[in-house]
Amino acid sequence: MTSAPTKPGYQPTPRVYLNELGEPPQMLRGTYAIINKQLGTTREGKYYLKCLIGDRTGQLTARKWTLDEATYTSLPTDGFVFLEGQTQAYQGEVQLIIGEVRPVEPSEEEIRELLPSSTRAPAEMFEELRGILGTLKHPAMQALAKAYLEDEFLMAQFRQAPAAKSMHHAFLGGLLEHTLTLVKLADLMLPIYPKLNRDIVLMGLFLHDLAKTRELVYDRAFSYSERGELIGHIVDGAIMLHDKAQQVMKEQGIRMPSKAVMVLQHIIISHHGVPEFGAAKVPATPEAIFVSQLDNLDAKTAMSLAVTRPDSPGGFEAGGNFTEKQWALDTKLYRPDPLA
Repeated sequence: MTSAPTKPGYQPTPRVYLNELGEPPQMLRGTYAIINKQLGTTREGKYYLKCLIGDRTGQLTARKWTLDEATYTSLPTDGFVFLEGQTQAYQGEVQLIIGEVRPVEPSEEEIRELLPSSTRAPAEMFEELRGILGTLKHPAMQALAKAYLEDEFLMAQFRQAPAAKSMHHAFLGGLLEHTLTLVKLADLMLPIYPKLNRDIVLMGLFLHDLAKTRELVYDRAFSYSERGELIGHIVDGAIMLHDKAQQVMKEQGIRMPSKAVMVLQHIIISHHGVPEFGAAKVPATPEAIFVSQLDNLDAKTAMSLAVTRPDSPGGFEAGGNFTEKQWALDTKLYRPDPLA
């Protein structure tokens, strides 16, 4: 990884991945992603840096208590830094206390070490998703799916993008993994609700987050694009669907049923459930309600498992059975599996 000037008498240490951390205190030195840089204030009114640091194996809460304005402004909100610090146990968690930190520009090879990615191969997941979409029955839905799947640039982004900047499925391939999980869940559950329109549900799930390929930047530390900040994936997804429907009519000669595009757009703009969480409309069709509930189920379950039962082996927990409060879930989480 990127090296920094060494101090007299300093002996370089091997890079430690975050899932390899042992019992605190432990020194860290190397290049890491910095995520969600913020300026905190102590009870005494002094400023400090609070952020997450990450690599391809996970994330860790970090603090730098001695902070000057030049250092703070030099660091990216979401990017990469070279740091030296030491871990400590705090309220049942491990956190990093940063000593020295500066921004760096890692190589493409180094970036792959710093950004988390799906444990499943994107090509494998994509073919599984394509197979399920191949079971759509209505000719218009078949044509619409074909228009999306044959958009090679969009599908390349779809296979690469995370599903979120830092919440659920926040890793390369996360958007595809999240979408595939939802489509598979729906395929299992739809026979229980035969009055739901299967084609509308499956297409709605396929499309609901697809504009995150435009909303997020993921060729470096995950962040929002200008389009993401100004428009967002909910509105952009509805715009994209309008354009694809026009393309289907022009190139394939198939006109969408008069209400189909509107109903699918409604699923896209309502899948966050309520305006408080970003929905433009509250779900108002049975299919939209089903899609919104499934999306919420997978997102929250994935978030809870990521912090209580992470995939990466090894590492060290600081002794607590409960996590810190997870603000997206509005609660602390109990870690142990009681039957393990």
